[in-house]
Amino acid sequence: MRIGATLVGDNRNHANSSGGGKVRYVSNSRVIRKKRFIRREVKDQRSLPLPMALQELYEACREVFKGPGTVPLPEEVQRLSLILDNMKPEDVGLSKDLQFKTKHGVEAIPKVIYTAIYKCDNFSMCIFFLPSGGVIPLHNHPGMTVLSKLLLGSMHVKSYDWADPTDAPDATPGSSPVRLARVKADGVLVAPCDSSVLYPTTGGNIHAIKALTTCAFLDVLGPPYSEEDGRDCSYYKEHPYTAFSGKRNPWLEGNFLLGLQYGIQFMPNVMLLTSSFFAHADGGIGLGPGPGAQGSGEWYGWLEEIDVPEDSLMVGIEYKGPQIIE
Repeated sequence: MRIGATLVGDNRNHANSSGGGKVRYVSNSRVIRKKRFIRREVKDQRSLPLPMALQELYEACREVFKGPGTVPLPEEVQRLSLILDNMKPEDVGLSKDLQFKTKHGVEAIPKVIYTAIYKCDNFSMCIFFLPSGGVIPLHNHPGMTVLSKLLLGSMHVKSYDWADPTDAPDATPGSSPVRLARVKADGVLVAPCDSSVLYPTTGGNIHAIKALTTCAFLDVLGPPYSEEDGRDCSYYKEHPYTAFSGKRNPWLEGNFLLGLQYGIQFMPNVMLLTSSFFAHADGGIGLGPGPGAQGSGEWYGWLEEIDVPEDSLMVGIEYKGPQIIE
């Protein structure tokens, strides 16, 4: 991948030829005037406004993120979201014709590339580049608040939250270490679009990304990943609900029966007035008005923690966009 800029040069002639094909040399006085003209050009270029959105984002992050174990207030998240919503590819030095090419000009094997803009103990800012077909496998963000902004291209995002955040995988011998998870989002993002946010236990903390076109997105993580502090990245494999239909889940059963009995809302956006318990064609399970109906049904599946997938390899490159001032 190469990100570059073209400088348009001045096409003036710096010396004129006299008659007879002879070269007329330029006097010292004219050389001085030429140097002064060049100096004025450089001064004018330096006076052009530089992208300040990244600097504004950095300064806001320093004030908002207080360190591990803390979650920004809603108004603080809104402040960051508004900045990200207005950011453009040029704010981080990207071109809209972003391409992934090998040195021979052939499209490279889809791999994820990332570049770190800034990182400290409280937060980090980084850009991820995905070629068409590139994948970031299903993974989590332990204890983090993450804001994302798609800058270029389009990508499919599927995200989950744990159905019961206090639940833990069954670790007894011979059991399947799976946990019930609720689908938070399953759709396509196309730039330009607004930013998104996830929290330690809500908002789709566990998600997978697949690039539909060459794309780039900016992530703000607070706090950043840290294996030493117990915030290492975990990866998961999806299983349809029917794959473990015999596995009891007291949380789901209890809340479902409570809804049947009292017709109350036991989950966000799910009102069980005439409840139905149905299975989707892909093996997922839904709670609410039923498949194909207009309403707010929710979908579930089982997630199993796995080793780091082979296709999770990321390649780091140096950030060469607009710099922040600390």
